[in-house]
Amino acid sequence: MRSLIVHNIGSGFGSNAIFEFERELIGRGDECVLRSLDRKTPVADALLDAEEFDLVVISGGDGTVTNALYALRGRNVPACVFPSGTANLLFANLGNAPEPAAIAKACLKRNPRPLDLGEMRWTNVDGTEARHGFGIMAGMGFDAQIMATASQNKGALGEAAYFAAALKNLKPTISTFTIEVDGEVYERTGISCIIANTAMIQGDINILPNCTMDDGMLDVMVLLTTDAVQLLLPIVAGLIDPVGTVLGRPRIERFSGRDIKVSSSVPLPIQLDGDAMDGTYSKYEAICLPKSNLIVVDEHSPYFVG
Repeated sequence: MRSLIVHNIGSGFGSNAIFEFERELIGRGDECVLRSLDRKTPVADALLDAEEFDLVVISGGDGTVTNALYALRGRNVPACVFPSGTANLLFANLGNAPEPAAIAKACLKRNPRPLDLGEMRWTNVDGTEARHGFGIMAGMGFDAQIMATASQNKGALGEAAYFAAALKNLKPTISTFTIEVDGEVYERTGISCIIANTAMIQGDINILPNCTMDDGMLDVMVLLTTDAVQLLLPIVAGLIDPVGTVLGRPRIERFSGRDIKVSSSVPLPIQLDGDAMDGTYSKYEAICLPKSNLIVVDEHSPYFVG
């Protein structure tokens, strides 16, 4: 087997787990190419020859993983997600066993499943169009404010940086969102309008029950609150009922569709899979890219088919 590992050396706290994985992956006669990324190296550049490999392993945080999957979309290249970041939520949503040896075993079995990706589009201040992929969630408003604040401390605090950031943003901007979902228009007032491809967060809490990466749909989530304190209600509901089938998700309204357009009454920051973009924006569009990537899963994953 010929494999390519693309590893972001700047993700998370850093560890040697990827090298332990590599030792478990390589057998007699195999070839493995390891390419390290830094902040100056676009992940797409490291994947230009991906079709020359039997398997591509993406090692990094959610931003690195999503950017790599977006670069691999539609290319029919089996990809494995290796969790090397701070939150690793995309890996958690896949549900694979997290040990390096177990991930290597799944790669050797190579049981990739076709899964969806999201694409977010907006117009920059200079008039140019921006397009980025997302695997978990992308949004506008309070969520982006949290991500922007947390990015300053993720290296030192890890996941605790997100909670610290929430405490610093107790009075988020309130906006009226106009939301078009496959041609149907809705107007809602709240602090965030988020698009989800999958929606399990820390603590195995599903913000949106039955939001999956293989249904060919995106889910719109509007946080119908006026301050951060009111978010305690859905948070408590999530802690008591992580799956969300009993208590639901108070103060969260949900829509589902394939083509979504969102505009805000006030300019707001946006984020994709935990990475905040520079500037503020008044509108964006999100589309589903159904079955765009072949992703390795194991028997622990809800996406596994034996």
